Amino acid sequence: MTPMPATAAVRVRRAELSDLDDLVALEESTFATDRLSRAQYRRHLDSESAQVLVASANHRRFLGTAVVFFRKGTQVARLYSIATHAAARGKGVGSALLAAAEDTARRRRCRVLRLEVRTDNTDAIRLYQRLGYVCIGRYDRYYGDGADAWRYEKTLD
Repeated sequence: MTPMPATAAVRVRRAELSDLDDLVALEESTFATDRLSRAQYRRHLDSESAQVLVASANHRRFLGTAVVFFRKGTQVARLYSIATHAAARGKGVGSALLAAAEDTARRRRCRVLRLEVRTDNTDAIRLYQRLGYVCIGRYDRYYGDGADAWRYEKTLD
């Protein structure tokens, strides 16, 4: 993938079935463990309890994705996954995906968005903190490879 120009506008939309190959490819290139499978993505595309978002620029160029889960009977949404192509990192894609995830949660009448992040993922932690997320806990050996996680949340206006 060629680098994304710093001025390219990032657009976020709901993922479609035609995005499935891109979603799976990004998942496999981004995460070594705890990956969503093709079948899981396929289920989430049509699910009432999940929203898969896709970031793009310059006419459908696939830059990243976020998956948000919703549970009936609670006003807490969960950012399950967020991933950005390496060439697009630092260009506002993660921020745009988080803003869209927050908007999606608000439309579902959620008051809080929570997430877990590897304790060694300093770039993501910096992004979450910059956007108003607060660390509320830690999980030892949370990920499949034994890595620990921080839990963050943001109260939505």
